[in-house]
Amino acid sequence: MMANTKNPFLDFDPAKFFDMNRFTDFQKAFGEFKLPSPDFEGVVATQRRNVEAIVAANQLAIEGYQAVARRQAEIIRQSLEETSAVVTELLTPGTPEDKVAKQAALVKASFEKASANLKELSELVAKSNSEAAEVLSKRVKESIEELQGVLAKVTAKKA
Repeated sequence: MMANTKNPFLDFDPAKFFDMNRFTDFQKAFGEFKLPSPDFEGVVATQRRNVEAIVAANQLAIEGYQAVARRQAEIIRQSLEETSAVVTELLTPGTPEDKVAKQAALVKASFEKASANLKELSELVAKSNSEAAEVLSKRVKESIEELQGVLAKVTAKKA
């Protein structure tokens, strides 16, 4: 007795598997159901507005970080100028007590200036992030309203 050596995978006929009559039967079966047809133009318009909102938010974020970078450069320039003046002042002749008093005043002024600069930069970053988030938040609200409008139309058609 000889064993069947025919490979069932090699005997596969794709033409029989992809019989187009099956698809027309499928279309006929589901054609009876009244499914709402999607509003492709509306979907594309919604996605376009979503992308526009993301681009606008990114632009605001970039502009904000550019403003922070410009301000940081200004702060560095001012610090270098002030350091030069401080060194000159500390090198002037005077009593040790005067020099210690000057150094203490300079340290205090430097700390206060650094704190003010840090606060200013933090506020710039927060403002930039807030503006960008506001654009996205507004678009999310609009998207929800658009979705509610589409659902209301679908519900009204069913009734």
